Amino acid sequence: MLQKFFLLLLLSASITFCQVSNQIGNVVFIHPDGTGLADWNALRILKVGPDSELNWDKMNSLGLYLGHIRNRVTASSNAGATIHAYGVKADVDAFGIIDNEIPVARSGKRLSIMQEAMQQGIFTGLINSGSIEEPGTAVFVSSNVKRGNYTEIAKDVIQSGVDLIFCGGEDFLLPEGTKGKHSQNGKRTDGLNLIEWAKSNGYKIVYTRDELLNTSYDENKILGVFAARSTFNDRTEEELKEKNLPNYNPSAPTVAEMTKFALEFLSRKGQFFLVVEEEGSDNFGNRNNANGKLEALSNADDAIGFTLEFIDKNPNTLLLTASDSEAGGLEVVGYEVENLSENNPLPERDSNGSPIDGRSGTGTLPFISAPDKNGNRFPFGISWSCFGDVTGGVVAKAHGLHSEMMRGKIDNTDIYRFIYLGLFGVWLN
Repeated sequence: MLQKFFLLLLLSASITFCQVSNQIGNVVFIHPDGTGLADWNALRILKVGPDSELNWDKMNSLGLYLGHIRNRVTASSNAGATIHAYGVKADVDAFGIIDNEIPVARSGKRLSIMQEAMQQGIFTGLINSGSIEEPGTAVFVSSNVKRGNYTEIAKDVIQSGVDLIFCGGEDFLLPEGTKGKHSQNGKRTDGLNLIEWAKSNGYKIVYTRDELLNTSYDENKILGVFAARSTFNDRTEEELKEKNLPNYNPSAPTVAEMTKFALEFLSRKGQFFLVVEEEGSDNFGNRNNANGKLEALSNADDAIGFTLEFIDKNPNTLLLTASDSEAGGLEVVGYEVENLSENNPLPERDSNGSPIDGRSGTGTLPFISAPDKNGNRFPFGISWSCFGDVTGGVVAKAHGLHSEMMRGKIDNTDIYRFIYLGLFGVWLN
């Protein structure tokens, strides 16, 4: 009788394991950097109206993201990325290195989740609207003692073997004295031309939105270099107006357009893992540029929309979104229509001294919401608490394969666990 009991127990465990292990597929991790719940609320009000839904709202599972790191309650971008890539807590200065060595990931291997995926033959992609060395994507394939070693990190990313790389940062791919498509003068002191290296190693190179849209999905590998540094101009509204600069460079594709291409490109090859970072939502937030931050977040929401459409046709795909912290501490300040109309500017500061941004900067005309369900539109401003990163209302979301596992509180190390579950069918302890 006891033998029969243990046999049934073993059979039950075996069946459960097989059911989990068979549920593998693609994973897309979209990281709108520096973004919390208040940011999404602001975008919803502006873009679709207080009662309507963003693409982000349509994702079916949600978790309160606990973003503390090993030596601070607020993460840095590089510490947060290290935690996402390895599934273990890191210190504020970590860039894929913890305690002076590449960490042992939660899976037990001294590899990032993307490196482990590549070892298993899974196709991979990295997309960043910022520069190539930005940690939100670079840490998945690069480890360095210092975040500021840009040229070393850029080399790691280019030579990582990732199938699709879209980013800015041409400055760090070219030798000193070399002019590029965007760069006026390369920054590398080792004489290495990483764009030429990529060409000779099978990468198709594209430099603009138009070139990307005219590129075949059937290329072997692809490198998109869309700016000397970032594809956006992360300055205040007043500085951009003075220099007659847009928030985003129009010749570069948006992060949504990059994501749409990547989904088609990678899915034609097989199982894939794609990491996408909208860096502008962080950088504009840290400059207290509300107009830029909301445009950046709208681009990220469009990328989520393309991924949701992909999942409708490819349900064996898990979409995750999260940020490691909130940039600038954005809050929405609403006003009654009769007290503040579209023709009257916002006050420059709230009574506690916090600056209030309108659509063109501090103390300018208010943002006007999209209509609510009754057709009403409302003026509002954006109040800022700081220039740095803060901890408060970061929310993680999931959709598609295994998304039902996301609920309640989600530690930042759990992002790794979700990715691992989607790629390998194993929920790590």
